[in-house]
Amino acid sequence: MSQSAVSRTWRACGLKPHIVRTWKPSTDPRFADQVRDVVGIYLSPPENALALAADEKSRTQALGPTQPVLPLAPTTRRG
Repeated sequence: MSQSAVSRTWRACGLKPHIVRTWKPSTDPRFADQVRDVVGIYLSPPENALALAADEKSRTQALGPTQPVLPLAPTTRRG
């Protein structure tokens, strides 16, 4: 896959990995083995293979522990 194809896909999906400022390392003792397996599929896929990826957490769940809880702001009604 070319760099421009990856770039187009990122833009189409709204992905911006270049602006990620933090990294949370996994505490899973099998993490390194799992990464090796996944990367191996992408680098040397079986013939006629299709690799799919899914995030384990929803966007809200993933942000929950890292973002501060903001107080509710008072609202005003106009009318």
